[in-house]
Amino acid sequence: MAKAFVLSGPTAVGKGTVIGEIMATRPDIWFSISATTRPPRPGETHGVNYYFVSDAEFDEMVQSGGMLEWAVVHGLAKYGTPRAPVEQALAEGRTVLLEVDLAGARQVRESMPQAQQIFLAPPSWDDLVQRLHGRGTESEEEQHRRLQTAKVELAAEAEFDHVVVNSTVAQATADLLKIIDEAD
Repeated sequence: MAKAFVLSGPTAVGKGTVIGEIMATRPDIWFSISATTRPPRPGETHGVNYYFVSDAEFDEMVQSGGMLEWAVVHGLAKYGTPRAPVEQALAEGRTVLLEVDLAGARQVRESMPQAQQIFLAPPSWDDLVQRLHGRGTESEEEQHRRLQTAKVELAAEAEFDHVVVNSTVAQATADLLKIIDEAD
């Protein structure tokens, strides 16, 4: 039976790392690739990590109804989930996993209410700050902006069907897979 899951959480909580573990061990789970207008980070590949598109391309996808959800994230770049691949995977009976921000999770809740929503939380605020600083991929100004957004995201934890605390990648991955495997 096709099932859809939404994974959300604040910046630097480890969403990408946990999803990487899931994808490495569970090829039966289909992971949606998001589109974004931000430039690629070192090592990211178009069509693998994200679909890197121009503002005009992104706007056309939104206007034509081609996005399941979308948002401007951190006040800078647009991110969204292309609708057609998700609908195709569900039609094929696949288990679908989406990684979206808080605004995207809220949009998916409206457009796809059957999707179970999972919030990936840090063990503590200090852990989240250390993880973000430790990544070294954002400027100090960008880190500050992301942490302001993270406060809002953490306050919305109760909106989600499930909460998984990412104390360790192995445990968070196991907890997430348990939710997916036990879902109706």
